[in-house]
Amino acid sequence: MGVNNRITIFDIINYTLFALFTLACFFPFYYLFINTISSNDLSSRGLVMFYPQEIHFNNYIEVFKIPGLGQATFVSFARTVIGTLLTVAASGFLGYLFSKPTMWGRKFWYRFLIATMYFNAGLIPWFLIMLKLGLFNNFLAYVVPGIVSPFFIILVKTFVESTPISLQESAQLDGAGNMTIFWKIVMPLITPILATIAIFTAIGQWNSFQDTLFLVTDSNLFTLQFILYRYFNGATSLATLMQSGASDTNLANIQTATSIRTTISMVVVIPILLVYPFFQRFFVKGIMIGAVKG
Repeated sequence: MGVNNRITIFDIINYTLFALFTLACFFPFYYLFINTISSNDLSSRGLVMFYPQEIHFNNYIEVFKIPGLGQATFVSFARTVIGTLLTVAASGFLGYLFSKPTMWGRKFWYRFLIATMYFNAGLIPWFLIMLKLGLFNNFLAYVVPGIVSPFFIILVKTFVESTPISLQESAQLDGAGNMTIFWKIVMPLITPILATIAIFTAIGQWNSFQDTLFLVTDSNLFTLQFILYRYFNGATSLATLMQSGASDTNLANIQTATSIRTTISMVVVIPILLVYPFFQRFFVKGIMIGAVKG
């Protein structure tokens, strides 16, 4: 009876702590959302805390009128999809190759790959290299530098080495080559780690804005995050501009710096939040590399 009571108390405490942790993670997004649909006047004065007040959706209508937002959204989606696919493909294949003892110069190339994780030449050499490669004002600047990721390659290599080697050996006995083994044998086995890499890469690509800041001056190549960065810095002047052109005298609907910042933040955050649940089951399995097997 005493054991059962202790288990019950532990469960209550455990669930309570996890519920509080979940609430702490969820509340910032909730707070952001209720401020986008509440009175802009109340929101700017910090009076919207736990529930929306004077609900309206004018903020989203006005923010979607920002010049270049549609093009920036397309560029962000394009770089996220293309960059993620290329990074996942390269990480999967290179990780598989590094797991093969017969790979030419395997030890040298693997150590060379790891060395790049510890040494960084800095911003200026990186910028000069991008210029020499012709990646200034070039969409490829978003996807090419991130194709080969040492950390992701190491993750895949570790995962491949944890799979039964007998499957690859039996395929070799049947005359299968490395590419056939990779696509038909290894790929289905390493789906969890590839999905995990896809999540990390997609979030990184979607949230990136510094490459745009340093390498892009063409407005047609601006990303959504870069637009957010610019309008975050100039939200006050943008709000003034919107107010001057607004015919609505209702204080609840007049744009403020706070309404612009919160609404653009929601527009940027929502797509990546919608993608994550589809990869969650793979993410949980893939991130448990090295865990005790049962």
